[in-house]
Amino acid sequence: MTGAPARRQTAIAVAPNGGRKTKADHPHLPTTVEELAHAAAECCDAGASMIHLHVRGPDGAHVLDAEAYRAATACVCDAVGDRLVVQITSESMGRYRPGEQMAVVLATNPEAVSLALGELAPAAGDEALFADFLVRLKRMRVWPQFVLYGPEEAVRLAAMQKRGILPFDAVAVLYVLGRYTLLRTAAPSDILPFLAPGAPRFAHWSVCAFGRREAACVTAGALLGGHTRVGFENNLALPSGERAASNAGLVGAVARALGDLGLSVQTADGLREEAALLMR
Repeated sequence: MTGAPARRQTAIAVAPNGGRKTKADHPHLPTTVEELAHAAAECCDAGASMIHLHVRGPDGAHVLDAEAYRAATACVCDAVGDRLVVQITSESMGRYRPGEQMAVVLATNPEAVSLALGELAPAAGDEALFADFLVRLKRMRVWPQFVLYGPEEAVRLAAMQKRGILPFDAVAVLYVLGRYTLLRTAAPSDILPFLAPGAPRFAHWSVCAFGRREAACVTAGALLGGHTRVGFENNLALPSGERAASNAGLVGAVARALGDLGLSVQTADGLREEAALLMR
C-alpha cells in the first residue's frame, strides 16, 4: 500500500443504469438526462459520493458521445451541485474501438472516468497509445479508475505501472465480481483472489458485484479496506431479495450496513481529496 493516502471513510459510488438494461428490466431505470439527475439527487441524499454515468442515444442504446456526456453531467450538477463526483464510463460494449473510446473521453473532459484495461490496452502493442492517453488525462486533471475483471488483470496493471506505462505513482482500481450472466452471480468470497498474498496492492480500490449478493460483496470489501459501488447496472435486488424501488434504495442499504459496522460514509469532497493525492 505504499503511497496510499490515509483513509477513515468508505465511498459509495452508484452506477444507476449501465448500458445494457432497459425499462423492461426495471421501470425506474434512468435513461434520460432528467432521470439521471433525479436518480443522482436521491442517491446523494442516501449516501452516495460518486455517480458512474452511462448515456443513451435517441434509440435508447448505449453510446459514447461527448455532447451527451456534457449534457448529462450538467443536468446532474444542476441537481446536486458538487455533492457527487461525476464519473463517465468509456465502456465499449462492442460498439467502439480503443481509439474512439479514448477520443470521447478527451473531448468530454470529465471529472473522472472508468477505464477497462482489457478494452483499452488489450495487448502489449496497445500500451504506447494507452500511455499517451493517460499522460493527457493527468495533464487535464481527469481522475482515472482502472476496471479489473480478474486477478490476472491486476497483475498486468501493476507490471505496467512498474514499467512506467502509467504516469501515476498511485492508482485507483475497481474489482469486478461476477459477470452479466446468471451463472456468474457474485459472492463475497470472489474478492479474495484480488487480495491474496502476493497479489498487487493498489492505493485506492473499490468493489462492484453482479447479482443479488451485491450488498454483501461490497460490504465485505469495505471491511477489508475498499470502497464500494452499487446500482441498477449490476443488480436490482435489495439485500432481502426484494426488488429495489430505486437506485437510492441500494445505496441506502449499503450506507446503513456500513454504519452498523462502525464505518462512516465518505463525502464527495473527501473522495476528491483522496483523488488529488493519487493524481500527483
